[in-house]
Amino acid sequence: MAEQVKLPELSEVGNLGAIRLFGKWSWEGVEVRDPSLKKYISLRPVVLPHTGGRHEHRRFGKAEVPIVERLINRLMQPGRNGGKKALAYNIVKAAFEIINLETGENPIQVLVRAIENAAPREETTRIMYGGIVYRVSVDVSAQRRVDLALRFMAEGARLCAFGSSKTIEECLAAEIIAASKGDPSSYAIKQKEEIERIALSSR
Repeated sequence: MAEQVKLPELSEVGNLGAIRLFGKWSWEGVEVRDPSLKKYISLRPVVLPHTGGRHEHRRFGKAEVPIVERLINRLMQPGRNGGKKALAYNIVKAAFEIINLETGENPIQVLVRAIENAAPREETTRIMYGGIVYRVSVDVSAQRRVDLALRFMAEGARLCAFGSSKTIEECLAAEIIAASKGDPSSYAIKQKEEIERIALSSR
């Protein structure tokens, strides 16, 4: 006979401790230390990070998408894995298990810390003046900082796993852990430092 799964009581549904990501990781106690990113890293408790694109017709709607789902969506790009959300979901789920085994911490908190560390604060933009193109240093908006951090972590995991004996799950877990510690060996941290170095020279 199949094992019965106990659902939370109605009185517990509003309690953060009862809603766990993948049925395992608690959203309770997860915090964003960077004040500028608080509004753009959504920690709304969900069991299954799949909103079905309800945000896409609202300006800046992606800020309301749970941060774990945004990582899953980023893993579906570029086109080779486009639409394979179940595959990306399983990759992130396995990576979170590895993060917990290696660090002993809540993987959601480790991911948030990695985003804070890998988000560049300054970059360059092109300005044309009198037919000459200049590179000028500009501050990065909070929304773009989160976008870039997620992109760098997904890219780093993909490049690490390509032609390697390591699986994408192991590479993603290693990338998130390294970024959360601010380790210079992390692809995301390297990209951030390179962007900020070029911006510094363009001031």
